[in-house]
Amino acid sequence: MAVECSHLSEIKLTTTTTHVCEECVKMGDRWVHLRLCLECGNVGCCDSSRNKHATKHFHATKHPLMRSIEPGESWVWCYVDDMSPGEILHGKFAGA
Repeated sequence: MAVECSHLSEIKLTTTTTHVCEECVKMGDRWVHLRLCLECGNVGCCDSSRNKHATKHFHATKHPLMRSIEPGESWVWCYVDDMSPGEILHGKFAGA
């Protein structure tokens, strides 16, 4: 039986105009890829980045869903359910 994400109702936004990890900028550091919190809009660096600010944001806030905001990527990740429940296509969530 397939497991479904139970946090999709927590999606408040799907896009951003921010294209930097502000925490890395403050530190004078760099990032590899950027992730967007779908609940509050925080932009943080991915787990391939030294500082892992997107995951740190999840641990601090418990906001479960984030998406990649890299060009050509639309996948969503749920930290709580440890799964990708779907994608953001044309500004709307599309299930897997």
